This record gives sequence, structure tokens and C-alpha cells, in this order.
Amino acid sequence: MTDTTTLACPHCHGLSRVPVQRLADAPSCGRCHKPLFTGQPVVLGVDHFAAHADRSELPLLVDFWAPWCGPCQMMAPHFERAAAQLEPQVRIAKVDTQSEPTLGQRYNIRSIPTLLLLRQGREIARQSGAMDAAGIVRWTRQQLVT
Repeated sequence: MTDTTTLACPHCHGLSRVPVQRLADAPSCGRCHKPLFTGQPVVLGVDHFAAHADRSELPLLVDFWAPWCGPCQMMAPHFERAAAQLEPQVRIAKVDTQSEPTLGQRYNIRSIPTLLLLRQGREIARQSGAMDAAGIVRWTRQQLVT
């Protein structure tokens, strides 16, 4: 019997089951047939957040940010580089707190940028303040080990 994991698609947000040992083999969505990993953050809103945060079995690293935030803008390219390094072990997402205030309120986001690491809907860790790509990768991996 093969261990599988459930993943939410970054394109259609449908759920697919993938053998764990095949995560690094560029799996495709069973519904839309697009790649399940793109090396880029998934932009999430309230409509699709639960598919990735609650129903997907992959840890979710979310960058809560806003377009008017200078440190958020400085961190954005670093977050994208971190996404390429952390996938397929972690799903990487961005939530614009200006256009999606409900999600910011739900997770009690008080300052931005804030990174929130979730596993099946439960908060594992959070970190506020801008970080470089190496810092994001290191922090995320440390949180997943503990």
C-alpha cells in the first residue's frame, strides 16, 4: 500500500491525492491537469483558503501582506524565491489583507508582513517582519521539525 497525501491545486483549487514518494515528480491535478507545484506562491482569498489550509494535508506557509506596505514589497521577491526552495514539502501562499480583511481578522494579523505556518488548519508558528529568502526557508524548516 502506498502512502498518499491530499493536495489542493493552485489553479482550480480542487483536491488531488498524490503518492508521497511522487511529490517531487511534478504531479498534475486530477481535475484540471495543470501542475500541482509551480514554484510560485498561490494567491488566496476567502473563497479558496480552506481548500489549501484545512483540507490539504501539505503544510501551508502564508504571507499576509498589503500593497501599500513597504516591507511587504521588499520581502515579496524573497518569498517567491523561498517558494521554489520549499515546494513540494510546503505549499506557499499570499493573502492580501487589504482585499481579504476577513482572513487577516480570522488569524488575528496585527502587523504585516506576517508569515503564518499552518498544518491542516492548525497554526504551527507565526513570524512578523520582513525576511530574506534564506531566512524564510530556514525559519519554515525549523518550525516543521519541532
